[in-house]
Amino acid sequence: MAASATTAQAAVDYQSLRFDYRRHPDQDAAQPVRHPVVVVGAGPVGLALAIDLAQRQVPVVLLDNDNTLSTGSRAICFAKRTLEVFDRLGCAGRMVDKGVSWKVGRVFFGDEQVYHFDLLPEAGHERPAFINLQQYYVEGYLAERAAELPLIDLRWSNKVIGIEQDAERALLTIETPEGHYQLAASHVAACDGSRSSLRQLLGQETRGRVFRDRFLIADVNMDTDLPTERKFWFDPPFHRGQSVLLHKQADDMWRVDFQLGWDADPVEERKPENIIPRVRALLDSIGHPEVQFTIGWASVYTFACQRMARFRLGRVLFAGDSAHGVSPFGARGANSGVQDADNLAWKLAAVLQGEAPDALLDTYASEREVAADENIRHSTRATDFITPKSEVSRLFRDAVLELSKRHTFARTLVNSGRLSVPATLADSPLNTADADAFAGRMVPGAPAADAPIVRADGSTGWLLRALCPPSPANASTCFTALVFGRGEAAERSRAALASADVPLHIVSVDDTSEGALAAVRYDARPGTVYLLRPDQHVCARWRRPTAADVRAARDRALARG
Repeated sequence: MAASATTAQAAVDYQSLRFDYRRHPDQDAAQPVRHPVVVVGAGPVGLALAIDLAQRQVPVVLLDNDNTLSTGSRAICFAKRTLEVFDRLGCAGRMVDKGVSWKVGRVFFGDEQVYHFDLLPEAGHERPAFINLQQYYVEGYLAERAAELPLIDLRWSNKVIGIEQDAERALLTIETPEGHYQLAASHVAACDGSRSSLRQLLGQETRGRVFRDRFLIADVNMDTDLPTERKFWFDPPFHRGQSVLLHKQADDMWRVDFQLGWDADPVEERKPENIIPRVRALLDSIGHPEVQFTIGWASVYTFACQRMARFRLGRVLFAGDSAHGVSPFGARGANSGVQDADNLAWKLAAVLQGEAPDALLDTYASEREVAADENIRHSTRATDFITPKSEVSRLFRDAVLELSKRHTFARTLVNSGRLSVPATLADSPLNTADADAFAGRMVPGAPAADAPIVRADGSTGWLLRALCPPSPANASTCFTALVFGRGEAAERSRAALASADVPLHIVSVDDTSEGALAAVRYDARPGTVYLLRPDQHVCARWRRPTAADVRAARDRALARG
């Protein structure tokens, strides 16, 4: 099927979808045609970045070496923050409708539940804590959104086989079914996955830790009334000495991960005749021996927690798995990659549109390198707990699990994968330090928390929906100022914002009464102002700002001066 086909969405089989290669006029140009941005890799990260740039009025060439979407379910857990990014890109609604929403996890030791947790225990959020949705659906919905945007030139079966760069441009050599051609670009975004060809072509590598263990992923189709919860077993009776993870995806598909050990034969383990007994033993153990199932897809993998030393190399910026990799426990791979794209898009747009200096792109690298280190740290700890490599480590882990049945303190030590949360960029050079006292989590660098709001006109809605949407009028550098409350204090703050004489999207949050969730989450009083970057991270906040405060904070957030 063609990429541009507007097939009835319900009828699309995203796993078998094939996108047509089309010859482009660039291939016949006498000299390489120059484009502002070339994104390499049309997975979730590359597609999200291309859509975000196009919505910010930046033309994008998006290249993919293949002509299909993801094979198998692969990344399936998409976190609340990722869904909020996809909302801004225009496709989260479809994902939530199709996916399986969940927030409860249960941890077992042997056949006994150790404890359970709730990832979103509070009310007042538009999006769920997580959805489980096969990666090919996410890529398919993003590809269909990209096809709606005329500033995205998506070229399938275009493989980058060479790159050179200098002070003026990057020059890409591209292989197609009809031969080679070259493109020039002001900037290149490498979103081409863990085996990144761009990383290899530039002589770069990732460093970190490789874990000597193997895991079987099996997508199992079965119709069962099991609750839509994440279940994780340490040393279950049906798979002694190892761990097992079970949770539900769309289309009655269930993801099962079996720890196998380093000596397992990957070829043998992914054969159906070896998977079926493992799944049957799991179902028998949890009291569902009657359930029939089929195997949809399987893979055996090892994993590593690694990253590149630097995510920027001249005119090439690395994002997603091309820049960093983690174990799958905690769902930090695809989610952190989408947050890379969220961070990079507005900065590229601001630089290309003359609103910010090139130094702003350096902050993409520094901010996301810190975020990658945080994800690697959590993933490494989880993997060490799940797969102890010495008898002493195993004894410690098992003692913690035994204690956690009865003692709350021990549960904080249990680690079946600390699930993905967005990084707070507390040390970013783009932040303005607080001059006033605030409580709560909405510190400079934090991603904005959603909440139901009452606007000045009395209407209600969601806070994140009210933030500045990218558009031709707003372009790249649309900062949002949240002004809380009404009365004299709020009017003074609005007057200061107006006097600052900088482009701002102002959102008045009228309700600061006791218990109002937005006011509680932002520790807001009448007149409190939060300045949010285009990627919805807090960059400054005040109880009573001056015009000079606002101008200086916006300049700092654009790396000016």
